[in-house]
Amino acid sequence: MVLSSVGTYMYLGSRQSNVGAAPQEPTSATPSPGAFNLPGTMFMTQNGAIYSLSGGRFHQLTLAGNNGTGWMQLSLYPGNNLLAVNRQVLYSDVYVLNRFGTVVRKITSNNVAPRNPDPAARHWSFYPRLSTNNKTLFMSYDKPKFGFDVPMSIWSMPLGGNITRGKLWSIAIDYTGGDIQPLPLKSGALIYTKYSYGPSCGGLESQIWITNQPEQAYGGARVCYPPAGASHGRALTSPNEGCAQPTLSPDGKTMAMICTHKTQVSYLEVASWNGSRLGARRIIVSSQLVAQPTWAPDGTGLAYLAPAQLGAGFQLWWLPKAAYTPPTPSPVPPSPTPTRGVPASSPSPSPSPSPSVPPVVIKPVQMTTNLGFDATSPIVWIP
Repeated sequence: MVLSSVGTYMYLGSRQSNVGAAPQEPTSATPSPGAFNLPGTMFMTQNGAIYSLSGGRFHQLTLAGNNGTGWMQLSLYPGNNLLAVNRQVLYSDVYVLNRFGTVVRKITSNNVAPRNPDPAARHWSFYPRLSTNNKTLFMSYDKPKFGFDVPMSIWSMPLGGNITRGKLWSIAIDYTGGDIQPLPLKSGALIYTKYSYGPSCGGLESQIWITNQPEQAYGGARVCYPPAGASHGRALTSPNEGCAQPTLSPDGKTMAMICTHKTQVSYLEVASWNGSRLGARRIIVSSQLVAQPTWAPDGTGLAYLAPAQLGAGFQLWWLPKAAYTPPTPSPVPPSPTPTRGVPASSPSPSPSPSPSVPPVVIKPVQMTTNLGFDATSPIVWIP
């Protein structure tokens, strides 16, 4: 009986998955011999540490965090530097780092009352992003506050100034987490993700919104869904789509996003963008829990994060452009036109139709295994 029990235990143990296993550090992972290298350098975070990926190898740039602290939510800063959020227990701040992870400057000062035991005396900055002229910092910021109700709204501030010169760009909906991931446009407009409870106030939903100007004053609208004609912009997607994490292609003509459609997965979708409205959405990945889609700097494809299996850590994936761009149809030669005064020749028999060729299905390429990247932190990819 003892031998049988031990044998059964060893057999079942050999059949267990590694879903619950702790993720490896990226620097300890060995690239697959069959993997190919993506061009340029990518920056991602895991456990509060920033890692770069170039030439098929990871490099750790900062130390890991502890109990949720550390570096997170990267974006691009001029000179191939980084904007990054440094999260502490009761506040977070935005910093500029060089591409090797060294702090260049601190932009916000949200620990304004270090000896005050009231957490409301401190502030949170998340998802920093520069305007296209590199003069204004946009971010999610926890102001105004209503006691324990702390919705994140979109704010802007001069890059050389502070939040006292800031402007409010969105009005967050209570008890939703608020508005996140600002995406400034060349036109001066701003795209962001808004969370609300939908028109029927029936459940938490995400939408991509656009607004053309800051709010003149905070109206204190305590509703579960913004009313029609609200001053803080208009929705680009419907509540039922559940879209978030918008990102524009390098040429500015296509938007990638994730959408849930009220399911337990997040689809990777793309849509044309004309500067004010989205075209029809096309689902290009529907079998994974996709996060943080990121365009290649040359527009040749999309990178994103997703688990290799449900319940496991988020891995890096690559989807080439050919996977979601329909092939250009072959031109049809024009029919011959009879010359005046010359009798038309007898029509030639129509050629037999060529057999239809099934489209080539290009699947996403899994670039990492057994890692666990931060799915709430965008990827930065520089040439």
